[in-house]
Amino acid sequence: MISASSMTNSSISPQYIPRLKASIELRNVTKRFLTPNGQAYTALRDLSLSIAPGEFCAIVGPTGCGKSTTLGLISGLERPSSGEVQVMGQPVQGIDPRIGYVFQSDAVFPWKNVLRNVATGPLFRGKPKKEALAQARDWIARVGLSGFEDRYPHQLSGGMRKRVALAQTFINEPQILLMDEPFSALDVQTRTLMEDELLQLWSSTSASVVFVTHDLEEAISLADRVCVLTAGPATVKGIYTIDLPRPRNVAEIRFEPRFVHLYQEIWEDLRNEVLISYERTKQRNQ
Repeated sequence: MISASSMTNSSISPQYIPRLKASIELRNVTKRFLTPNGQAYTALRDLSLSIAPGEFCAIVGPTGCGKSTTLGLISGLERPSSGEVQVMGQPVQGIDPRIGYVFQSDAVFPWKNVLRNVATGPLFRGKPKKEALAQARDWIARVGLSGFEDRYPHQLSGGMRKRVALAQTFINEPQILLMDEPFSALDVQTRTLMEDELLQLWSSTSASVVFVTHDLEEAISLADRVCVLTAGPATVKGIYTIDLPRPRNVAEIRFEPRFVHLYQEIWEDLRNEVLISYERTKQRNQ
């Protein structure tokens, strides 16, 4: 994994990240959009970030700073205005089947039961039906939903639907997993359980994870590194190595002195950007 342990500070500038073999690389990426009134809006500017194979990287930043746009560029759903985005050493040209994407809202099919939802990926990729359903049952068991195979999404709680979404994604054995605030709509207790569930599932794979969140505690609890983005147009302000031991229990790790120190250190960077974003929003609304 890419490590900043050789640096004197936890926070490092992206240009000092060693050029190891990366599974994801964004080089000086700028992304502009046209607003409804025809003006250009710059979401990202000269953003550089490298993710190693098997690394869990969390991205935090103020609301509207371009975190989700970054995921869109990696997934191929968006194209950069300038700069380069590479996945597995190749420029991103479109949707890559090696990438799994878990969205903030449930992406399960409401007309399919749990078993059919989870089996969707293998069936779409041409796997025989019997094999796909057997594989789906295995993943349903892994996320703790055995006995709910015939239930439909409207019959499940929010946490259970999120477990279906995780099974639906992991069954395809993605080499890269993009997650856009996947647990933000859950209550605190369910969210903690889902975070532990995610770490357990991820530990059995070699997938690289890019996890977008507004919750700094969540970012530190889960990640190997935390990337702080500036207020828009976003670029990388700092990258922090999270040197907490694995495996982690999300509920318990937050009481560790090292966790508290990391939180304080990263929050100093993040708070300034949040304040900048807040002041800009106030001025626009006046």
